[in-house]
Amino acid sequence: MANKKVFIDGKAGTTGLRIYERLESFQGIELISLSEEKRKDPQARKEALNEADIAFLCLPDDAARESVSLIENDSTVVIDTSTAHRTLDDWAYGFAELSSAHREKIKNSKRIAVPGCHASGFIALVYPLIEAGALDGSENLSCFSLTGYSGGGKKMIAEYEEVPDELLCAPRQYGLTQNHKHLKEMVKISGLKNAPAFCPVVSNFYSGMEVTVPVFKSDLKNGFDIEKIKELYKDKYNSPLVSYCDDSEEGFLSAGILSRKDSMIVSVFGNEDRILLVARYDNLGKGASGAAVECLNIVLGNEDTYGLDI
Repeated sequence: MANKKVFIDGKAGTTGLRIYERLESFQGIELISLSEEKRKDPQARKEALNEADIAFLCLPDDAARESVSLIENDSTVVIDTSTAHRTLDDWAYGFAELSSAHREKIKNSKRIAVPGCHASGFIALVYPLIEAGALDGSENLSCFSLTGYSGGGKKMIAEYEEVPDELLCAPRQYGLTQNHKHLKEMVKISGLKNAPAFCPVVSNFYSGMEVTVPVFKSDLKNGFDIEKIKELYKDKYNSPLVSYCDDSEEGFLSAGILSRKDSMIVSVFGNEDRILLVARYDNLGKGASGAAVECLNIVLGNEDTYGLDI
């Protein structure tokens, strides 16, 4: 069987580089590369996009939309890591562990949107509760999300690693206007009616992510309590890439526990009245490039974990 041709549009960015690193050792694919002087040339990109069997888009939103508009080959599968297409019904949402329907849509679609980093943890925690009837979607939830600075791309990485600044030594909250670009995705994919109060925080470590959603017992429906939520997650998330574990590090939870890994740990802590739902993973792994390569594996019929670090 002929190798599948793969093009990464935006290979020079943080996510694109991580995808490229993983694909260099892949069997059964041929990477299409553009020279430095041609990587931003519209005609060269158009030719590469239409030559590719699979095209990764690692670009800002508007540039990702432009790339899709350049594709005239009906056979090209697009795996987009931007925010541009995540809430569109005709695009597959690239989180296969949510349901068999999500997996089948990824497998059979020509258009796949990779989940956002913060959104991945929130949706992993909330979607199963709404699906099972533990929440009805009308609740006013909140979400605290701690991430490493690599999620901000090359500019932020340079700020943390090259420019001494006392303010960067402490965690920094952002998204202060409550208009973070992941909110639409968090609402639509989870099945919520209202956007959560969202508190993202970037801190002085390279990669890793810890997303926490507090839930009160009084919010839960259909007899759900902390133990039933634990059982729900254990039953749903039992794969090498997403699994349940409620171990802590002597009463602490590190956002860096899965740094440079491609898996996710889902946990439940708290007590009968106040419950903490927690997802930990790498913002560049299951939160970005690792999730994109998992989607590629599903499209190609590989094991989900092929080429990934778990």
